[in-house]
Amino acid sequence: MADFFSHLQVDYSNNRSKAEAIFQGQTYRITILTERLIRLEYSSDGIFFDDLTELVRNRNFSVPEFQVQQDERFLEITTKYFQLQYAKEKPFVGTKLSPDANLKVTLMNTDKIWYVGHPEARNFGTSPMSLDGNSEKVKFSKGLYSVDGFASLDDSHSMILMPDGYFTTPNATRFDTYLFVYRRDFGLCLKDYFELTGYPSLIPRYALGIWWNKNEIYNFQDTKDLLLNFNRNSIPLSVLLLGEFWHLKDGNNLSLYKTGFTFNRNLFPDPAFFTNYMHERGVQVGLQIDPKEGIMPHEDAYDDIARDLGLGDRHIIPFQVFDKFVLTSYFNRLIQPLTVKGIDFFWLDYYEEKDPYTIRALSYYHFEDYKQYPEKRGLVMSRNGGVAAHRYPVLFSGETTVSWNTLKTLPYYNSLASNFGISFWSHDVGGYKDGIEDSELYARYVQLACFSPIFRFSAQRGHYYKREPWKWDIKTLNIVRDYCRLRHRLIPYLYGEAYKYHKTGSPLLQPLYYLTPEVYDEPFFKNEYYFGTELFVAPITVKKDLVMNRAIMRLFLPDGMWYEFKTGKKFPGNKRYVTFYKDEDYPVFAKKGSIIPLADFDDNINVTNPPKSMEIHVFPGKSNTYYLYEDDGYSSLFEKGYYIMTTIDYNYLQNNYTLIIRPVEGKSGIIPETRDYRIRFRNTREADDVKVYYDKDVISFEQYVEDEDFIISVKDVKTTGQLTVNCKGQDIEIDAVRIINDEIDSIISDLKIETRLKEEIATIIFNENYDIKKKRIEIKKLKHKGLDSIFIRMFMKLLEYVSEL
Repeated sequence: MADFFSHLQVDYSNNRSKAEAIFQGQTYRITILTERLIRLEYSSDGIFFDDLTELVRNRNFSVPEFQVQQDERFLEITTKYFQLQYAKEKPFVGTKLSPDANLKVTLMNTDKIWYVGHPEARNFGTSPMSLDGNSEKVKFSKGLYSVDGFASLDDSHSMILMPDGYFTTPNATRFDTYLFVYRRDFGLCLKDYFELTGYPSLIPRYALGIWWNKNEIYNFQDTKDLLLNFNRNSIPLSVLLLGEFWHLKDGNNLSLYKTGFTFNRNLFPDPAFFTNYMHERGVQVGLQIDPKEGIMPHEDAYDDIARDLGLGDRHIIPFQVFDKFVLTSYFNRLIQPLTVKGIDFFWLDYYEEKDPYTIRALSYYHFEDYKQYPEKRGLVMSRNGGVAAHRYPVLFSGETTVSWNTLKTLPYYNSLASNFGISFWSHDVGGYKDGIEDSELYARYVQLACFSPIFRFSAQRGHYYKREPWKWDIKTLNIVRDYCRLRHRLIPYLYGEAYKYHKTGSPLLQPLYYLTPEVYDEPFFKNEYYFGTELFVAPITVKKDLVMNRAIMRLFLPDGMWYEFKTGKKFPGNKRYVTFYKDEDYPVFAKKGSIIPLADFDDNINVTNPPKSMEIHVFPGKSNTYYLYEDDGYSSLFEKGYYIMTTIDYNYLQNNYTLIIRPVEGKSGIIPETRDYRIRFRNTREADDVKVYYDKDVISFEQYVEDEDFIISVKDVKTTGQLTVNCKGQDIEIDAVRIINDEIDSIISDLKIETRLKEEIATIIFNENYDIKKKRIEIKKLKHKGLDSIFIRMFMKLLEYVSEL
């Protein structure tokens, strides 16, 4: 039997810190890893620890700048971020700070002090293991972001990672803590964290598309019909995730045997043919795996596994993730045959709240198993094990309840994940179980998913869980279709942002309070977030006003100038707004100068490969450069230089702007040889003078105006050269500032009241000589002219909102 660990060898060359950064005595060892990061060890027996752990993969940092003063009894180390003071050889203990504290760390130029046992009460927290069934009373874990400017991570109880790639159980007798002291430089804190723990993985490109995961008893024909319905309704599908019914079960009791590893041949007679069928249509296949119940005698590989382990009876073989022999047989006999049949990744649905070690070990081993398949990029989906979870890229938030409360929790949950360097949370779009199926709630779930790291439709088994968009009314279907298609088109942008996360550690999704901490305690704004470098989202998580037929949103926009992504309306930043959104609209904003590359659909709408045709959205107001990263999306070849980096340079002057698209790094042959481009200059009138060049040659193009945008279209441009578009003209930028009266006028227009009353209402509402009080009085008088009380109350509420502006 092949040795499973042969491809898991761990690089141990960086396990030790440089001697110049270490201060050591008989019972203590203090290491200055960076100007912001300290390792603190205490051992009464004087034994210190240099093995790698499940948290730490590198301690070999460059020696930072620091100053030292010490004698036989006292040690003081100072960097520009902190001053550490320690009474040598005394234990790292104490829950109350006192002048004779054994060890304390003072943040420079502040009055803040950290000590062992500090409560770190101003830590903003991070997302916990899961949301299973409970979205209202979520207990968040400690993260790295704190308004105190420091956070500690305890590595004392972590599993030990041996050089052969095997985890051993932790040694709980040691004290081993990493202290991040960063003041307000949280970006540098994350950089230190990733240097310590390893940078995030680059997820496969297909994972950014639309996932389907409904726990039905599908057979091969059912999956074909499902895919046909998606594509018949012009909705792309990138991932098919099969739940617990794909494998052999007890035919008399389907609730038994959640664990299984052998395809049910009555459902899928030829698993390899099934996966190949899906792959040919642009769909990747994942399987739910939960080994908790052990390996059953009915598994195809049971006899081989029993022989591997020297077992003679036919009892259930317990699954032991910390037994090398069981683990080797598990992967060789059960997992690898599924991978060979074309399974692209596994959903590890192991859930034991009191056993995070198994969750973390399973995620590690499954992810590392892809090292022997260079043609497949590693991907697993599991619950959050809590330690360096960014390395096993997609986290699953559990079986959530169908409710507005759950929806309200999700964007905040995603934002908090950034506080621990995590980006890729996957939630049940629509909710997984219970609750009430509601078209408005369903559509808002989908809109949030469009602007979330992972988009996964999900529900438990049941005819009346309507996750299929075509099972809803035509209005809901159209809304869901539009946002599903927009999500698919956003993949070039999202993949570029995922690459930045992989290379720099900058989370794909970041909360508003990173740059505007003063709004953290304002409940209306806690869910807002940056989505990549170019977009900002204020999620709708409340029901609409049924009379007004609008969702009423209070939102805050950060400093700068912002444009509503859909309409192009301009919103000055650093301001609070009250806005009103129809069912089909969603508050997503692009900052001035934003460049957002979108894919056009190829013949196969499911495919997520680098597209043949692209539309580049360019917002006015500021010069900018966007780095478009592309590779094959599936393999690990990008690590060997098989990728292409293309810059999109926008040089902005008010009446003379230029866009340049050119490859700057990588190898040819990665993306289509030629590409069609539509350059959509947002909020821009038709230019008087347009010139388009490929390298130095003038080429033909088409120009036209669509809505408030000016568009340049070019065909079959070689992607190995430089495309330049220059536009000149007087007053070509449209100053489409958002006007509240336009929104109110739209609300009045849609109301089901007599047209004559609408005219009178508008006269009152838009009268500049009336204050709010006068407008209320005049609206109330319309009751005598037939205006129903329900509409009077609505206008009282509307005037209240307007008064807040």
